[in-house]
Amino acid sequence: MTARDVIDAAPPALARGRAGLVTSPHALASAAGRDVLQQGGNAIEAAITIAAMLCVTMPHFTGLGGDGFWLMADGAGVDAPPLAISGIGQAVKHLPRALLDGGAIAARGPASALTTAATVAAWEAAYRVSREAWGGTLSWASLLAPAIAAAEAGFPVSRSQDFWYAYRANEMGDAAMWRGFASTFLPNGRAPVSGERFRQPALADTLRRLAKGGAREFYEGELAARMAHGLQAAGSPLTRDDLAATRVHVSPALTMPYGDGVLATLPPPTQGVTTLQIMGILARLGLRDCAHGSATYYHRLVEAVKQAFIDRDRYVADPEYADVPVGRLLSAAHLRAAASRIDDRVALDWPHRFREGDTVYFAATDAAGRAVSVLQTIYFDWGSGVMAGDTGVLWHNRGAAFRPAGSAHPNALMPGKRPFHTLNPGMYLEGGRPRLLYGTQGADGQPQTLCALLTRLIDYGMDPYEALSQPRFLLGRTFSDSRDTLKLECDAGDDVFDALAQRGHALAALPRHSPLAGQAGVISMGADGLATGAHDPRSDGAALAA
Repeated sequence: MTARDVIDAAPPALARGRAGLVTSPHALASAAGRDVLQQGGNAIEAAITIAAMLCVTMPHFTGLGGDGFWLMADGAGVDAPPLAISGIGQAVKHLPRALLDGGAIAARGPASALTTAATVAAWEAAYRVSREAWGGTLSWASLLAPAIAAAEAGFPVSRSQDFWYAYRANEMGDAAMWRGFASTFLPNGRAPVSGERFRQPALADTLRRLAKGGAREFYEGELAARMAHGLQAAGSPLTRDDLAATRVHVSPALTMPYGDGVLATLPPPTQGVTTLQIMGILARLGLRDCAHGSATYYHRLVEAVKQAFIDRDRYVADPEYADVPVGRLLSAAHLRAAASRIDDRVALDWPHRFREGDTVYFAATDAAGRAVSVLQTIYFDWGSGVMAGDTGVLWHNRGAAFRPAGSAHPNALMPGKRPFHTLNPGMYLEGGRPRLLYGTQGADGQPQTLCALLTRLIDYGMDPYEALSQPRFLLGRTFSDSRDTLKLECDAGDDVFDALAQRGHALAALPRHSPLAGQAGVISMGADGLATGAHDPRSDGAALAA
């Protein structure tokens, strides 16, 4: 079967299976992960293959030059949290003097490439868990082989990639800002269009080097030297020593009871604590007295988001450099107090800054009930726009997520510090066993999409595709609407729209299934061993059973 055949096969909206299941935002990546399961691989091995494939097939949202976040549960039913891998690159050791003096941080271009990239290090940490704890037998090289083949032979450009080419077309002409970008992503001087075959031979060579030399080749080998040289030549302060210092953080997941189970996510500096706060506030507000999809339903979700975002913007940062009071933020007293500030009749004014960013979510489960939930990112679409020399690696601009150095904010830029991250893949467990795997693209929209999905899945009993298909909201700005409004997937004049406006929400309508409302994925794992999964109808993705 060719790549075009896989994409054109139009997999069913809802996939079911007992031998394992995967979901991702690109059909080729999902197919590669399913193949690993069919070869006897476990969920981690399938996820690594998906992760590498997405770096090839969705280069506008993820890549080797970005960060990655993993949650892993072995399905044994032990009363212990899943394992979390926080793959976050740290700020360079030697920051430019202008930045140390509190200068503005560039949002794009070489000056935004201020942090190392930990995606590959996260794969390495996950692979170690697979081999040492999950009995994994597939070789590291075999897991990267499908991505190498796709980068070398090419694949049809997705509608998503086509959209972001068109959206950034005017910016991409700035060769001084998008250093080296055109040689890889604008072959023959133009952007390839949807369905056109797109090849990345330099990236294929880089992946082959990783397959042969292992993950540390990216940080300490000849490849690392070439990337550092290329980045410095482009104007980034990153050095080979910075790359060599890159390490992931492995820890128990951050958890909170909800309903009959436990929600699990990544600890700070991610906004996982924010998602948990939203759900904790909603648990105290209650949803039993409001119908799903009603104005009261959306109002409570939005107001819970506001309360949690106030805390997030005040506290969440790298806990090695700042005091992040996670225990207090998730305490029953703090959540009750936040819930008490919500008025069902009146919306809280919302003038707060909105963070942008793009991401890919994918997940896998296997026949043994083991589960993996992952997000990868290069921050903005197309990251910094800067290539790491001739390696085919596009570097992220996560340094732009810092506040200026010297500010009193806990997320202020400092050498060696990890930036605040919006990424927070999740799991829901009952009796220590994973029951839901979930996550979404969308920066500030992630906790908003997740609270809608989780309430629909847990409180209203929807299946994954039904939950993913329901209308969503987005509080804040978008690429096409810079106003700080509550954007809702419905028609102006809709009864819910009007009822929310009467409560004081400044509203704007989004078309149904707008890509701006996040591109999420869900796998539901039944107690009977049957897994059910779907990927967002707003994406080009697919859920496939082994």
